[in-house]
Amino acid sequence: MKPNSRRRQLLQWLGASSGLAAISGSAQAEPVDRDLFDDPVHKLVYQFNKADPEYMEHVLFSVGAMLRKYGDEAHLVVTAIGPGLHILAKKPGRPIPDIIRQRVSSLAAYGVSFHACGNTMKSLGWNKDDMLEFAEIVEIGADDLMLLQEQGYSYISW
Repeated sequence: MKPNSRRRQLLQWLGASSGLAAISGSAQAEPVDRDLFDDPVHKLVYQFNKADPEYMEHVLFSVGAMLRKYGDEAHLVVTAIGPGLHILAKKPGRPIPDIIRQRVSSLAAYGVSFHACGNTMKSLGWNKDDMLEFAEIVEIGADDLMLLQEQGYSYISW
């Protein structure tokens, strides 16, 4: 099934359920073809920098809401830095609720990009092998936020 088809199915499912529900199981998302987003109408980057479960829930709900509203017309990026990086780790060093891990994987499967801060990874002694398969490692998370804004991405911070 093409990524666009999977994404549309997710959008229909998300619209039918009144929120972002967990996908059963712990399967990791397949990477999405980045060429799908050559010219999105909307571009949005979220700063994800806390490990608090309530914070995580709110940010990921917002990402899901934007995905439901704009679908294939938007490219959404979540840049995980500092304590927020743990959502992208295979074995997080902080407690991450299973529902959050499942939401991250399902959002990634439907085109949301997740960027992992290389500086934070270095400070934790982590490398690419410690991260989920769909995590895109960037050298410096703050630099990623700046560069994406320079490319026209709107910036969201909680």
